[in-house]
Amino acid sequence: MRKIELLAPAGDLEKLKIAVEYGADAVYFGGEMFSLRSGAGNMTVPEIRAGVEYAHSRGVRCHMAMNVFAHNEDIEPLRNYLHEIKEIEIDGFIVSDPAVIRIIREVIPDAEFHLSTQANMTNYVTANFWHEMGIKRLVLARELTLEEIREIRDKTPESLDLESFVHGAMCISYSGRCLLSNFMTGRDANRGECAHPCRYKYRLEEEKRPGEYWPVDEDERGTYIFNSKDLCMLAHIPRLIDAGIMSFKIEGRMKSIFYIAHVIGAYRKAIDEYYKDPVSYRYNPEWFNEMCKASHREFTTGFYFGKTTNEDQNYLTSSYTRDYSFTGIVKGYNRDTGMATVEQRNRMFIGNEIEVFGPGTEYYKQKIEIMLDEEGNPIDSAPHPQQILQIKMDRPVDVNFMLRMEK
Repeated sequence: MRKIELLAPAGDLEKLKIAVEYGADAVYFGGEMFSLRSGAGNMTVPEIRAGVEYAHSRGVRCHMAMNVFAHNEDIEPLRNYLHEIKEIEIDGFIVSDPAVIRIIREVIPDAEFHLSTQANMTNYVTANFWHEMGIKRLVLARELTLEEIREIRDKTPESLDLESFVHGAMCISYSGRCLLSNFMTGRDANRGECAHPCRYKYRLEEEKRPGEYWPVDEDERGTYIFNSKDLCMLAHIPRLIDAGIMSFKIEGRMKSIFYIAHVIGAYRKAIDEYYKDPVSYRYNPEWFNEMCKASHREFTTGFYFGKTTNEDQNYLTSSYTRDYSFTGIVKGYNRDTGMATVEQRNRMFIGNEIEVFGPGTEYYKQKIEIMLDEEGNPIDSAPHPQQILQIKMDRPVDVNFMLRMEK
């Protein structure tokens, strides 16, 4: 049985490393240009080189997003940029524009291509066309059902890999091809500058009744008419695999390392449990509960089980549920003293109960009883952002373990 790939977002070098540590089989990232996520940290050329080396040393593949729709003025900068990165061993380029494919192929002849979801790949004829054009992998349109994906799998060569989003934000427009941001703010979503106007609050005003606002849905607070719930397929791992999807893609290059650790950790546990014994596999709701300790919206299964309904939209709010705060991340640990070096991410006090978790481990709870500043002086609180602390731990921890606290 070919084991599927868990593909994690890596908005910057720190997020790439966290994704790798918490169980990703592959990561995808963008450079400073051409990647449709200008709001993410993205990576400089030296950071890309360092990130690829870090991932490869741990057996993790690296995919680079270059899925911008190029305009005339992008052509020569793209060509020049590719010459800067051509020696880096990138495993696959995520692309949507034929011009970008052609230019990458000119500069990096042996490049592997993955067709971005931006290209709206929705049927087996188109899938075979792109494979004949040299595309190794298709990132399927989010609008496909499991039955449609199964038919695409049955009617395409096994040498063509299918990748699909299984978790994260859903775009109101067809596979991300949106003009709302451009129209309302002048920021082009198809060139990496989406302002997310689908999360704005809208009400209806009739031309001859200025100042009289009507909710589009029956709710006196107005409505978020474009605001989809987030996708979550954690409970449906066997059906995704049975449909022929070989790469489970997590959306979120702009998400925090706290979010990445929780989501990747949950899917890693579910996937690994499935492969232990596919026949007797049972979904564990505790994986979902643990994942939800990172900030999240309400969830939907999107289009996988058929067309969406009003139940898949959130008409009340675009805000996140945040029941836990990210308190700190471990930067070092002294096994002789049991003291961890911690970088503070939210303030904490002596006596606080925290939860401690790390890659491939179960979390545990403890109280903060001993806390020192960077010079080793006892302190009662840590109020300063990214303050370096020493905290006495009840159990051994390792670098990149995280501390959280229930609100």
